[in-house]
Amino acid sequence: MASSTSALPPSSVPIFTTVASYREWRRKAFDERKSVGFVATMGALHDGHLSLVRRSLEANDLTVLSIFVNPAQFAPHEDLATYPRTLPRDLELLCAQSVSLDVDSSGRNERVFRTPSAVFLPSVSEMYPAGISQDVSEQKGTFIEVKGYGHQLEGRTRPTFFRGVATIVTKLFNAIEPTRTYFGQKDIQQALLLRRMVRDLLLSHPSPESLHIVPTVRDAVTSLALSSRNAYLTQRERELAAPTLYSALQAGREAWAAGRSKDECIRAACALIAQTTERLNLGSTEKVDVRVDYIEMNDPESFDVLSQTINRAEWEAVEEGQARPVILSGAMWVGRTRLIDNIILGDQGKLGIMS
Repeated sequence: MASSTSALPPSSVPIFTTVASYREWRRKAFDERKSVGFVATMGALHDGHLSLVRRSLEANDLTVLSIFVNPAQFAPHEDLATYPRTLPRDLELLCAQSVSLDVDSSGRNERVFRTPSAVFLPSVSEMYPAGISQDVSEQKGTFIEVKGYGHQLEGRTRPTFFRGVATIVTKLFNAIEPTRTYFGQKDIQQALLLRRMVRDLLLSHPSPESLHIVPTVRDAVTSLALSSRNAYLTQRERELAAPTLYSALQAGREAWAAGRSKDECIRAACALIAQTTERLNLGSTEKVDVRVDYIEMNDPESFDVLSQTINRAEWEAVEEGQARPVILSGAMWVGRTRLIDNIILGDQGKLGIMS
């Protein structure tokens, strides 16, 4: 049964705070042969999260969303204490989601109306019975690492991040047992790494094929990739500086399409950020601090960095002209806010990104 904790905000969607209570609900879904879609979040929901929920509602009988701010994926100096926590608003947004669609039931077409089915809202002690420290050297218990695939890109700046992600997502998959699960393209390395983990660990719920990657949702005006951490941005940062990262990646894509080398593509992206920042701050009394963490191009299979001199024609020739995709991604600081984004160069369908 759902938790009866009086401290929880009101919700029309059942809330489960323990693995045991959720599993009782899940057994019934198994018995009724109902499919379960799953969206894992850390809360502070925005339309990027909700787009994943809607995808799940369209494809599954039942949809579960988890909210858990995972200490193991925050380094000691990172923003665990200040990460946005907006549970009442999250539940309000989630309860408002619905889809209406035609389904084939017993040989006849029926119109069905689906809404989210459950929220999994565990405590830290529920997910880490042995306790948890942000300092990896002090951690005790069982942790998951995906060797050789977590030190590039985001892992270069945040070396313990993917260990924490792989561990918590494995726990969530074991608890939720989803038929299908949905992750956003904004965190492309995370999504691809988790699909590899599911395959390597021989998981059935979900299978690698049922871990779906959904395109990044962007602000309609600025094209800024939606993120819970965007709440840290000032209005000036959000409107003028933050969208620069996506513009820079587009400049890199244009250079790649024009036959430029990888090094020239990165230079074009970085130059656009520098020029835009200089223009924003010229004569302004309200300076915007913009710092590039990285702009890089990587193989989506190995995450290895492409060679500096390779160009599009040479890259595609590696697989006999099959338009092998490339991840063009970047991270940058705007004030105190670290933003990430990416563009897939080539056929993103080959990475299992939904259309």
